[in-house]
Amino acid sequence: MNETTKTTQTMQTIQTTNDDFIMRPTVDVCFAGLMENPKVRKGFCAAILRVSPDKVKDTELLPTHLQREYAGDKLGILDVRVRLLDGLQINMEMQVKYYEFWDERALFYLCKMFAEQIKTGDSYEKLKKCIHVSILDFTHFPEDTDCYRTIGLVNRKTNALYSDKLELQVLELKKLPKEIKTGEDIVNWMRFLKGKSKEDFERMANTSEYLGEAYEALQKLSADEIKRLEYE
Repeated sequence: MNETTKTTQTMQTIQTTNDDFIMRPTVDVCFAGLMENPKVRKGFCAAILRVSPDKVKDTELLPTHLQREYAGDKLGILDVRVRLLDGLQINMEMQVKYYEFWDERALFYLCKMFAEQIKTGDSYEKLKKCIHVSILDFTHFPEDTDCYRTIGLVNRKTNALYSDKLELQVLELKKLPKEIKTGEDIVNWMRFLKGKSKEDFERMANTSEYLGEAYEALQKLSADEIKRLEYE
């Protein structure tokens, strides 16, 4: 085999590798990039809220740096922070590696989001619901097989809801079963976020127009040289 043939084959291999490259949404740069797409954001927010996407009228990306009142306050940087038209806020955190104090971190972020809504002289009536969504690629609750759960403030004795203004959702991607019988949108989104190949994403893209939009956005991100450098 001469050098020209070797060079040609090498270039073909590189081209094939580039063509096959697809980002994984579990990398925070990719996940944040996907949520910049209004339609993708709308579909995912609807899944989190367990409502039809047509019920979500508008979504707005907010700054991800939490405010610090004093110089010594701990800095909080969110992955994706969204506000809906009615004022409800959702913080979405993607975490791949095990984090020992994840519960404490989630509560810190949630409470900071909630408290930032009002200033001196404002009525507490202005406070809107805040949801912290943990998307975890590790097992956080090893005692059961539930892949997602919703946690709120309840009366321990009666299980009656105290307030719906603070809510935590935990999505454990590692617990997704191979065969999912439920038709819930949030599980379909979890399956998409867990995808590793074009085949995985294409399969999920066929289940809804919003996941189809997410796959198109993922392809564009994967082809963007600057975004790819950030990803790498």
